[in-house]
Amino acid sequence: MNNLTDVVKKLLIVNVAAFFLVSGAFSEYMPMLAMHSPLESDYFAPFQLVTHMFMHADIGHLMFNMLSLFFLGPYVERTLGPKRFLILYLVAGFVAMGAHFFLSNNPVVGASGAIYGVIFAFIAMFPDVKLMLLIPPIPVKARYLALGLVVYDLFMGIQGTSGTAHFAHLGGALAGVILIVSWRMSNFKL
Repeated sequence: MNNLTDVVKKLLIVNVAAFFLVSGAFSEYMPMLAMHSPLESDYFAPFQLVTHMFMHADIGHLMFNMLSLFFLGPYVERTLGPKRFLILYLVAGFVAMGAHFFLSNNPVVGASGAIYGVIFAFIAMFPDVKLMLLIPPIPVKARYLALGLVVYDLFMGIQGTSGTAHFAHLGGALAGVILIVSWRMSNFKL
């Protein structure tokens, strides 16, 4: 079983605490903390660049993101170190938001882009590791999981009917891979 690393543990705590605070007693603040288009919305505020990454639409959204962070995040953090891991997480979240607003003006919430950055960083570092899917419960190499996620998000994003920011997922994934490749090229030991 993985032992939680410091940054992963803090991100889990902040995400879960923010979800329960904002979905409970402070639910009226959710629209203000979501990310609104900086160019198209009168509701945009600079703090949303960060706050949107800690808001989640519902418990399922939170659970998927936090389970992914819990299981894969410690491996990535141990490999990169806490500072680079946090950089990866935040940069992936920012790039995801940029990808979303490049194609849509809809407000967005969630850590999914940052989480996809972590997932794809893991895949870039450990492509042959077998991961156990939850549904169906079968083992699959990380590289094939990556392919499946990209195809799914591309297909669903093009359909545009799910209400999920699929291109944000792809932006976060791309940021994760680019950071790993660039750190490798700069002779950072991975």
